Amino acid sequence: MLILLVILHVIVCLFLIGVVLLQQGKSADLAGAFGGQGSQTAFGPRGAANLLTKMTTYAAIVFMITSIALTVFLSRANNNRSVLSGVTSGQSAPAKK
Repeated sequence: MLILLVILHVIVCLFLIGVVLLQQGKSADLAGAFGGQGSQTAFGPRGAANLLTKMTTYAAIVFMITSIALTVFLSRANNNRSVLSGVTSGQSAPAKK
């Protein structure tokens, strides 16, 4: 189950990277290159969401869910473990002055 979840997480991560890189920025037209706003405003109405925006939203939701699920599964698997559980101390007594 854990391996399947890790594989799904990596696939969603790569898909999310690809979808975000395919999207056009807010000021990606010619007016945005010279500092003008053009037809798009920074905080104005966005209009209808296209397919890439919806895919990005769904991929981000699945990415967050798989991240939380991996955290829960790994914390349950390592319930009584500590980072220093197998380390022995090299010094048993304090140094004398």
